[in-house]
Amino acid sequence: MMQYKFLIYISYSYAIPIGNPLEKELKNRGYEVQWFSDLEEGSNGLRNKTNALSSIKEVIHYKPDIVLAATNDVPDFISGLKVQIFHGFFAQKRPGKNNKFAHFRIRGFFDLYCTQGPSTTSRFKTLQKQKKYFDVIETGWSKVDPLFPIASKTVSTTPTIIIASTFTERLSLAYIDEVYNTIKALSTSGKYNFKMVLHPKIPLYLVEKWKQLDGPNFTFYDTTNLIPLFKKSDILFADTTSAIQEFLLQKKPVVTFNHTLKHDYLIQINQVESIETAFNKALSNPENLLQNIELYINELHPYSDGKSSARVVDATISFLQKDRSYLKQKPLNLIRKFKIRKRLRYFTLKSYRLPKKTISNL
Repeated sequence: MMQYKFLIYISYSYAIPIGNPLEKELKNRGYEVQWFSDLEEGSNGLRNKTNALSSIKEVIHYKPDIVLAATNDVPDFISGLKVQIFHGFFAQKRPGKNNKFAHFRIRGFFDLYCTQGPSTTSRFKTLQKQKKYFDVIETGWSKVDPLFPIASKTVSTTPTIIIASTFTERLSLAYIDEVYNTIKALSTSGKYNFKMVLHPKIPLYLVEKWKQLDGPNFTFYDTTNLIPLFKKSDILFADTTSAIQEFLLQKKPVVTFNHTLKHDYLIQINQVESIETAFNKALSNPENLLQNIELYINELHPYSDGKSSARVVDATISFLQKDRSYLKQKPLNLIRKFKIRKRLRYFTLKSYRLPKKTISNL
């Protein structure tokens, strides 16, 4: 067996749960794996790992064969196959310029996109035919492997509601005083058990504010590992956070506040007066809603075997070993490459752009 060296490349700590199942799979197969974060926040999250590289110079010296990146870009001067493993689902929060979603922005750094399901695979395959310098393999998403198998629902007299929020102020429910006051009243009523997590980029003053609600029926969790909390929750209350898609894979209802787009697989509200009514509707598990959720997740992420990490590893090794000379040379990308070098404070003219049959030929 070839002894390939893998690098899990991140920027923020929220990507660690994406890499953990991959790290476990790689170690089980006997491959060497190291981590690296190009930002301080992510580096702080890796402090407890003994296999985290601390500088870009160490990364270059490591000479990975395969780089698994949960980032928008990756240094072109690092050796190895560059693989996009995504830092979130296609959340359909809001379109950007020309009505295009950022999830499908091709930045010219990756050799392979490991997509999560049919709804994104089809779009990336269309882009592949246009660009011709990368390929696409559908694998599922490593982060949700620990979610499966889905446990059967347990009946509780006091339902559990998990609250999650995005970090963008104009989209986040965490900033809205009226929402805060409503949740405060509902938590003291004893009708519901609340669990809450906030995005790592949320300002500290908001974290402290929500922590003040801690009590018998409200618990704030300072964690990026949401899956154990998802498993213990009956419904999710959220805004536009991509945690929505992860939670829906359990086929459990989601209530959203001020979501930017209309979706039939969500219970959507935009007034605080509707919050409790929406909670009770979600907790009744409406049959039509559950059917819509099922249709949605079949397109989003049809894999419920918990083996997406294994498929990613298989796909990347197979792609590494094949003749990739059918791929065009990646674009020059001079401005983006300069920004990466500036961010990492590492300036070099070296750049891996040409597709080759094996990594040793790079």
